[in-house]
Amino acid sequence: MYDELYAAWRFELENAELGGLPLDFYARATDYLKKIKEENKILDEKTVKASLLEHELKRVKCMLHELVWARYKKLVALITESQKIPSELLAVEEESACTVFLSFAESYKKFAEKLLQGQVLSQASKASVKKTRKIVVLRFIKNIPAIIGADMKTYGPFMVEDVASMPVENAKILVKQGLAEVIEIS
Repeated sequence: MYDELYAAWRFELENAELGGLPLDFYARATDYLKKIKEENKILDEKTVKASLLEHELKRVKCMLHELVWARYKKLVALITESQKIPSELLAVEEESACTVFLSFAESYKKFAEKLLQGQVLSQASKASVKKTRKIVVLRFIKNIPAIIGADMKTYGPFMVEDVASMPVENAKILVKQGLAEVIEIS
């Protein structure tokens, strides 16, 4: 995992375009961090191996931090420039976050246009928008970390066979990626 993280980190820092990440990249990176921490707990702090693991942990955290923020800046730039988001380059968590941000960007753009025309949404119409949001019930086929829903609420983390309800926008992405399936309720 270290080599894969290093390659992704280096690409994002050296290139203006967005690099591709596997769907499960962040989940595997999290597992990698946990394994380093667990292994380091059982070692004597004075050993060379413990020192090397501590150094590796610091480097991994630093690369992950820089990778996430480099990708964030690139994605925000794409969204604000109204360019198509290349979903095939995104990890699950990024795709979910982009869906929420795209929804926000589109809503804000409409708000700005209406404002300039002398119109503003009333509180009553805002309430009706919230009530019309659709919720879907899903059964998870794979483990996934927590995600931010289109309603800006946190959902998860989810284990295989968990059942949960969430906004339809997020459900579509998870089903499309083969991480969950819709449960029909009659």
